[in-house]
Amino acid sequence: MKHTNTRGVLRGISRPAVGVGVAVLLAACAQVQTTQSGLVGVNRTQTMSTLVSEAELNREAADQYRQILAKARAQGTLDNSAAQTKRVQAISRRLIAQVGTFRPDARHWAWEIHVLKSPEINAWCMPGGKIAVYTGLLEKIQPTDAELAAVLGHEISHALREHAREQVSRQMATGIGLSVLSAITGSQAVADLGSSLTQVMFTLPHSRSNETEADRMGVELAARAGYDPRAAITLWQKMERAGGQAPPEILSTHPSSQSRIADLRQASDIVLPLYQGKTR
Repeated sequence: MKHTNTRGVLRGISRPAVGVGVAVLLAACAQVQTTQSGLVGVNRTQTMSTLVSEAELNREAADQYRQILAKARAQGTLDNSAAQTKRVQAISRRLIAQVGTFRPDARHWAWEIHVLKSPEINAWCMPGGKIAVYTGLLEKIQPTDAELAAVLGHEISHALREHAREQVSRQMATGIGLSVLSAITGSQAVADLGSSLTQVMFTLPHSRSNETEADRMGVELAARAGYDPRAAITLWQKMERAGGQAPPEILSTHPSSQSRIADLRQASDIVLPLYQGKTR
């Protein structure tokens, strides 16, 4: 990950110029609602920087995803098990078929789904619908199909709500921000979208509001796809137990708690009739 000495850059910038830059950044923020609310009622208005468009972040995510797949292919760790890959893709596609409930345009994303051989208990969905599931999750947790749908629905929901873009926007709005510096200095070196995306996807934890939204939307996607939404509760409990003193990687950026379990139970109750209607 690249590192820029912003302190040295700032020495050459007057205080009024910095003030103008911050004003520009604030003016470049927009209040948006990326998704419809669904039955679970996800209605929070999000603050997004217009300096980072959805299309730009999706392109960067697609580039990074290709690089990850190429590295895995070279190392012989991409889609090693046909059975595992088929299972993950089948469950993912059933969930993807329901994304129009929250945002109709997501039906037309260039969705991709792959399994990476790794001992980590992890899964993720990058902006634009680029999904990866690690074999550690499948082999150590041994989730049922409904529990796997809970994981995938949660990760897909992060992408639908553009939480990565929201976090990049938040980074820009604190400590002056990379894009403000870029606008002031004219230097592209301090505006590293790829590094920011990597950080928010694989290093920084999600905010509590982001996690709650992904939990609630995930159980609704699962229920609409014909999976018991209550499996989300047993899934997160199993992952906590599997971690012992060192939590699984997926929990290091997806903190769990009793309040989270309670919220999942409430959301599951709301969407349970959707699942029961599918099973009749």
